Amino acid sequence: MMNTLNFIGGEKGGVGKSVVSRVLAQYFIDQERPFTGFDTDRSHASFRRFYADYASRVVVDSYEGLDLIASGFEDNPEQSVIVDLAAQTAAPLSRWIKDSELPELLTEMGVQVNFWHVADAGKDSVDLLQRLIDTYGDAANYIVVKNMGRGSDFSLLESSPELNYAVGIGARVMTLNQLHETSMRKIDRQNASFWAAINNKSGPDALGMLERQRVKTWLKYTYATLDGLGL
Repeated sequence: MMNTLNFIGGEKGGVGKSVVSRVLAQYFIDQERPFTGFDTDRSHASFRRFYADYASRVVVDSYEGLDLIASGFEDNPEQSVIVDLAAQTAAPLSRWIKDSELPELLTEMGVQVNFWHVADAGKDSVDLLQRLIDTYGDAANYIVVKNMGRGSDFSLLESSPELNYAVGIGARVMTLNQLHETSMRKIDRQNASFWAAINNKSGPDALGMLERQRVKTWLKYTYATLDGLGL
């Protein structure tokens, strides 16, 4: 199984990048796959809140900070990395990637670089997908995530020439189903990982028996989708 560097982006705020980062982290944990996480959000730090034992802060407008994302592969090539990208980080990230020839370097080390484009149902996500492809070209690995928690009608994206082109150069598309809103709010208030939320049965925001079952079911279907991506 190839080790991966996963940039969880989408460029705009509110599309669910941190949720994707969190569920990918839980997927790696449950598969007993070693990984390191990085959170680029200076204000909310959602990824670090829920997976503090795995994720640390990184400053995207500093090459020295960004170097930390990739340098760990030299000491531990058998790991994967998850980077939760804050909104409007594409420009400094792309400069660092191009100046460092990062994809070429990591390919030589046996590490696959994945750009995750987390999309809502709006046109901005379609336009930003094109911008992502324009930045990295057809040599990159793209995963487009239709986040059902941020919209239910993705026909604009699905019928777009941007997505058609992306698929034509090898992009994979996945659907992230919506977790029941009340359950997600309780998990967020707990600052809990998905594992902790399933196993915590006490406290004002503890999930009830059926809520825990729905989270387990949501994770099961999400994991099956991730299995299909060949990560």
